Amino acid sequence: MINVTGKPCPIPVIEAKKALRAAAAGEKVELLVDNDIARQNLQKLAAGTGCGFQYEAAAEGNILVTLIPGEKSGPAADPDREGGGLVVAIGSDAMGRGEDELGRTLIKSYIYALTELDTPPEYLLFFNSGVKLTTAGSNALADLGVLADKGTNISSCGACLNFYGLTEKLAVGSVTNMYAIATTMAQARRVVNL
Repeated sequence: MINVTGKPCPIPVIEAKKALRAAAAGEKVELLVDNDIARQNLQKLAAGTGCGFQYEAAAEGNILVTLIPGEKSGPAADPDREGGGLVVAIGSDAMGRGEDELGRTLIKSYIYALTELDTPPEYLLFFNSGVKLTTAGSNALADLGVLADKGTNISSCGACLNFYGLTEKLAVGSVTNMYAIATTMAQARRVVNL
């Protein structure tokens, strides 16, 4: 059993995917979670990967989730395996609108989740305050390094780096310009804008 209580999204799903990859034929994967959102996310993972899904209440308000590989018939559809050509454009050092502290936690979690995809993005494009994520002191540098090692092209807008006084602090990837960003996005098969 994998205890992922207290772990933020997307850690329970990522740990489940790792366990499913390592599981022997017919071996069940059990995870202990502490909230219903994690249970729902694991149920979506099961549906998308062709696994059977069960859950039950556990001690201290926790939930025991069981994934059963191959229990469902039909082809498994893993959304991480839809092919390459993905471009992710990140225009802020925080994800979404609302509290900046939460937004910074979310963008860090999102970048980490990208490292766990079977097919990582082809390009990560950073502009506006998003360039802060690619410079010295960013808490996302380790995960961006992993993506770079997997072949993801990481580019930061030079005008944006200059505006924030960060040109000399670029720590991962290369400097680009808005024309190159526009060209990359226009030629992409899929673009995610954050």
